[in-house]
Amino acid sequence: MPGHNLPPDPLDAAAGIEVTADFERFRQRDDIFTRAFWDPAVRSKQSDAFFGSYRIDATPRKGEGFQQKDFALRNAAWLVSDIISNRSAAEGVREGFQAPIRADTPVAPVQVPVEDPAAMAEEVKRVARFFGADLCGITGMDPRWIYASQVDTRDFSEVPVDLPPGLGSVIVLGHQMDAPLVQTYPSALAGAATGREYSHEAAIVMQLAAFIRNMGYRAVASMNDTGLVIPFAVKAGLGEYARNQLVITPEFGPRLRFSKIFTDLPLAHDAPKPLGVKAVCDICTRCAEGCPVKALPFGAPEAGGTNRSAIKGVVKWTSDAEKCFGYWAKLASDCAICLRVCPFNRDFSKRRNRLWLKLALSPLRRLALWLDDRSGRAKRLKPRDWWAG
Repeated sequence: MPGHNLPPDPLDAAAGIEVTADFERFRQRDDIFTRAFWDPAVRSKQSDAFFGSYRIDATPRKGEGFQQKDFALRNAAWLVSDIISNRSAAEGVREGFQAPIRADTPVAPVQVPVEDPAAMAEEVKRVARFFGADLCGITGMDPRWIYASQVDTRDFSEVPVDLPPGLGSVIVLGHQMDAPLVQTYPSALAGAATGREYSHEAAIVMQLAAFIRNMGYRAVASMNDTGLVIPFAVKAGLGEYARNQLVITPEFGPRLRFSKIFTDLPLAHDAPKPLGVKAVCDICTRCAEGCPVKALPFGAPEAGGTNRSAIKGVVKWTSDAEKCFGYWAKLASDCAICLRVCPFNRDFSKRRNRLWLKLALSPLRRLALWLDDRSGRAKRLKPRDWWAG
């Protein structure tokens, strides 16, 4: 869908979002993981083995962190997410990935009156924390970030996005990845940090959506499906977009997975909170340098579109998705070296890291990066040391 049919949002500037005239909504069929099932340019024996390794047929390979127990922990971490995503597979629906999560509870026939959307927003955030979300922000529906189409996973043909009209709010939830496991990237062991949060977020987003439906309002639970979560997360004030294609948050840096809920529950919306992350990324290329296949850009943000898996008409840092996924397939596990080496990948509950963050977001950001280089923070944790506790 051409960009001129979708009006800009007044929050774009504060969110650091720049959309050009040739903008097009993203087709989920072009997502690199979906392409790995149908596109000969991406699909290979290695990619098939990659997906297969997430089941019981995982084959140990050479290298520490890729032994049977490492794959066993990773695959067990994905279990709850897998149960949800597989339950409608016979209908071509992979919930949470290529389609929204189907509701397990009906909408109550009587609505709880909402006289103060701001107070209701705070209650929703409290409930989100109760269920286990680490972050929660709320923004308005922006159709630009909803997929132009989704796919039927039986043949990967395009089908309409199954999202009811009239859902004016998007609740974005952040789920923190385990920091010590993240330090073991690249390894199958580290993949347990990703899988655990997918399983956590599946449960949390379904429970929060069920709460809203029991209040008498519609709520569609969503993970990687339906739309691009990063623009919604940034607009909801949870963080800023970075060179490594991740959202940097002041609480957990880039060490998060995100889920979302589309709802018509009356809610006050949060505002974007630019802190100065882009200014750091402008001069920092640790993620691009650390990428084994050089899939991350070194230069300034540009309008994407040359890569089939890049959204067209958005000025941002864009990875080479084919190179990135090709390396994942070679590993038979996900890679997040770019996350591990990111200077913002810190435990901000510690005072010294909060002081570093303050320095990094100031004009002394080069000093902050110099200190980070000498801290040893980005060093890979050996998987055997993680197992040793």
